Amino acid sequence: MAKPAPKAKPAEAKKPAKPAAKKAAPKKEEKKGPSAGASYHLSKRASDNKWQVFLTGSDKVIKTFATKAEAEEYTKKMAANTGRSILTHASKGASKGKIQKR
Repeated sequence: MAKPAPKAKPAEAKKPAKPAAKKAAPKKEEKKGPSAGASYHLSKRASDNKWQVFLTGSDKVIKTFATKAEAEEYTKKMAANTGRSILTHASKGASKGKIQKR
């Protein structure tokens, strides 16, 4: 026995085209965490008198150095590569621990 031929579908009525929707302005991405606009901080640790480098909002120390000069040299390279700023904390005097202005 032969199979019957499939029936043709009736033509559907075309719907009128909808007007184009307005494109919304792209939303600015909000950055979260320590890398969001973070700066490199240089400070001297009281426990072992080493200089440490860390990011704003982070408790993790990136690297430690024996001298301030070594820490500054390393941090300048890092800041140049990432486009971040450097904040150096005073290690002596009445301003100890406060960020120094340059």
